[in-house]
Amino acid sequence: MVKLKKSFQRKEKKYALTEEMYHKLREKVSPYMQEDEYGLHTILSVYFDTKCYKMIRHSISKPLYKEKFRMRCYGVPKEDSTVFLEIKKKVQGVVYKRRIALTYSAAKEYIKNSQSVELLDRKDQQIKQEIDWVMTQNNLESKVMIAYDRRALFDSSDEDFRITFDFNIRYKKECLTGELIDIGDRVAPEIDVLMEVKALGAYPIWFSNILAELMIYPTSFSKYAQTYQRYLYCKEDFNYVV
Repeated sequence: MVKLKKSFQRKEKKYALTEEMYHKLREKVSPYMQEDEYGLHTILSVYFDTKCYKMIRHSISKPLYKEKFRMRCYGVPKEDSTVFLEIKKKVQGVVYKRRIALTYSAAKEYIKNSQSVELLDRKDQQIKQEIDWVMTQNNLESKVMIAYDRRALFDSSDEDFRITFDFNIRYKKECLTGELIDIGDRVAPEIDVLMEVKALGAYPIWFSNILAELMIYPTSFSKYAQTYQRYLYCKEDFNYVV
């Protein structure tokens, strides 16, 4: 069962690991953290952007404020599966997420016509208004699906500290005219495992010591940005008025 947390904020840092580094790190953190109940699970995200990829181009320029809009699914969705429509914002290094949960069939209807979806929960209505504004102001369309297999660890003594490991990050140019399928090409074949550390404040001392011992350092890696720069970028994008 997917947790239905609708909004949250945190800092996120990425680390590119080899298979050897991953196994060493897992061994080192095992006294402090445990894997969550989902085990190895697949996440699919459909990213939306303008015709000329204005949102991701803006994000790549490293502004103080940037945002993305996506539909996120846990596993390949069926018509009645729960999916999330999600705005992800980053302001001066802090990540904020706002999302609503819909069935996959309702989400597809929403993409066609935002007025087709009625929400009863007041907080959902507020978030939906934010999503409506992002969609209509930017005239967004589905651009690409990015999928990966994830393991997540949590610290029972600190709910704000989590680690995720993403394997086999893959992409497929995608639209929502048909059903989503989990087929795609590798985004970054040189990366075995992408670790993401999610924390509200400073890392625990024990974790900082482990990173120093294993000489693991942060890297800049956005799945959507890397996919755009490597496989979707076209000089013609810049010919559109934005």
